[in-house]
Amino acid sequence: MASQAAATFKGNMKKAVAGLRRINLDGLRWKVFDAKGQVLGRLASQISTVIQGKDKPTYAPNRDDGDMCIVLNAKDICVTGRKLTDKVYHWHTGYVGHLRERTLKDQMSKDPTEVIRKAVLRMLPKNKLRDDRDRKLRIFAGGEHPFGDKPLEPYLMPPRKVREMRPRTRRALVRAQIKAESQDDKDSRKGRKKDRVEVNV
Repeated sequence: MASQAAATFKGNMKKAVAGLRRINLDGLRWKVFDAKGQVLGRLASQISTVIQGKDKPTYAPNRDDGDMCIVLNAKDICVTGRKLTDKVYHWHTGYVGHLRERTLKDQMSKDPTEVIRKAVLRMLPKNKLRDDRDRKLRIFAGGEHPFGDKPLEPYLMPPRKVREMRPRTRRALVRAQIKAESQDDKDSRKGRKKDRVEVNV
């Protein structure tokens, strides 16, 4: 079964299974997250909770009891606002003056899996368990993965709570709707007047 799943997987197999030997897989659950249409930060917070084991009653901050997380369709992740152009990743090569930067849009076109990985890792505590938790995170740009022989459990994202609109924004929206309706009424009246003029002629 494992060989069949690996045979159907067309991605980088070496990267997909890297570091699995260093993880004690006994008793771990395999959670599958579908990133298609999900907001980046909200998805990353749920993944970080599962990786740390905070969803279990046996959670302890000094133990690594988290589960394996498989994230699919990373290329279809969504962001809110103008983050595609405004969010910038910075890094330094080590040479003098070599401060590099890349926008979220460019990073998504280059490697969308790295976007989710960075979002999740930056939500984890900076301690000695961080590398082990990083190994439990497997991200794939498409919908295929080589872990079809494992007991996979699809993770259901909690419903998104949309906050109420702020009063000023609500008033602006109502004004825009009234203006659009009045504009439609004016256009329809002009059309009626033109029809009347043509009939009188």
